[in-house]
Amino acid sequence: MSERAEARGPAFRRRRTTIVGGGAVSAKQVNGNKRHNAGEKPPQHPAKTKPAAEPSKHASHNGRLYREEDSSGKQQQELGTGPKTPKSAVEDINARLSCHVLQESLLSSASGYSNYRGILNWCVVMLMLSNARLFLENIIKYGILVDPIQVVSLFLKDPYSWPAACLIIASNVFILSALYLERRLAVGTVSETAGWILHIFNLTCMLIFPSATVLTVTSMTPVGGVISLGIYTVLFLKLYSYQDSNRWCREIRQARAKRLTRSYSCPDVPQSNGSAVHSHVSYPGNLTHRDMYYFVFAPTLCYQLNFPRSPRVRKRFLMRRLFEMLFLMQLLVGLIQQWMVPTIQNSMKPFQDMDFSRMVERLLKLAVPNHLIWLLFFYWFFHSSMNFVAELLQFGDREFYRDWWNSESVTYFWANWNIPVHKWCLRHFYKPMLKRGTNKFLAQTAVFLVSAFFHEYLVSIPLKMFRLWAFMGMMAQVPLAWFVGRYLNGNYGNAAVWMSLIIGQPIAVLMYVHDYYVIHHSSTE
Repeated sequence: MSERAEARGPAFRRRRTTIVGGGAVSAKQVNGNKRHNAGEKPPQHPAKTKPAAEPSKHASHNGRLYREEDSSGKQQQELGTGPKTPKSAVEDINARLSCHVLQESLLSSASGYSNYRGILNWCVVMLMLSNARLFLENIIKYGILVDPIQVVSLFLKDPYSWPAACLIIASNVFILSALYLERRLAVGTVSETAGWILHIFNLTCMLIFPSATVLTVTSMTPVGGVISLGIYTVLFLKLYSYQDSNRWCREIRQARAKRLTRSYSCPDVPQSNGSAVHSHVSYPGNLTHRDMYYFVFAPTLCYQLNFPRSPRVRKRFLMRRLFEMLFLMQLLVGLIQQWMVPTIQNSMKPFQDMDFSRMVERLLKLAVPNHLIWLLFFYWFFHSSMNFVAELLQFGDREFYRDWWNSESVTYFWANWNIPVHKWCLRHFYKPMLKRGTNKFLAQTAVFLVSAFFHEYLVSIPLKMFRLWAFMGMMAQVPLAWFVGRYLNGNYGNAAVWMSLIIGQPIAVLMYVHDYYVIHHSSTE
């Protein structure tokens, strides 16, 4: 190498190091070391420093590529693995000429790209704008239809008669009957067979008594009937779990050769935050009024002797959930009155005339508000309300739902959108059937059958008509689950689940409203 070429190298490296960000100190150190080792002055060639400007010119044309190469080169030099010499002029020109590499498009699945947050935000904005247009069109066409007085009339037909509230209060008879029966079973004054028969009788009366009351009492409104029957259904599932769990405790006690003859409470153990752990009990020390009514109000359907408890009540969290409950309740009532009721009323004539094109149009128009209201109801009930009750009772298990919105199969959706019901079905229905040798598919079908019964129970009896639309809708999930699980995967399966939710519910709503309108109003016109 000539002396001129040797003189260009240090000068180029000194300028390059300053550009990359090493600083003037690094350049001095490099040049100082050269002078110290060689014993000569640094060459002074102002005209020879022009090649250092070439990378800047190249950066102006392809800044991103230059920064990536420069930063990578710097990292390699810091690690001691990169080249110590700068690129030659030929390499620099080749870098300019080579601007393409082997890579996939971002929207291709082979690219591995997964950050679609901007597209998700776009979908949310478009959804808000489209719904805002529909809501504005509704306001212009019908005016303000929200009427709080009308909501009160849905609960109270006669202001001096509260049949739904009286029916709910009467449920304490069944609750206390289950508690006292368990006490008799614990001390052995009632045999296991007789206790099982009495429990079945108590649970059967819990389903028959409220339904007979709703059907016979004329002052019972449909909304009041739905609420009272819903509470009785929840109590039915709770008391079934209560007797099942206590029976398991008796079996454990018998397996231990009756060594645990009397329960006791463990002493309080101080925690690091100064509070005390809730006392732990063993059977039959749990058979108290306090324990029973804690389970009745707890946001769960599965009983156990010692629930996980949170150390304290978070007041800010509690107030946020309370505010959400009150606000969303008003929003749900307003959307139903302003958006759904007019659409349903306009759907009656196409159904009477059997105009299929207009029926499909009405169905699709109803699908949007119905689905939005269903999503709001889900958040109001499973997140706001159940977290409010759990925080108030210091109930520790807050998994009331999982990521059902990512469901790629129908079975995954039904197993994850309502965790309390799913846990009850697994614990007290599905797994016991499997232990008895039942086929897995038959056990799943039986679970859907029980769910279909309760769906129809909560709709047909308050409306005082039996059309089985809800029952058939739930049972239709069985072949749908088989089809989606066999032929659709990934995003296609998730789209099929969303489609069944968006379209299936409005069909059932229109069917029931049409039949209710025909039975109660067509004869009066």
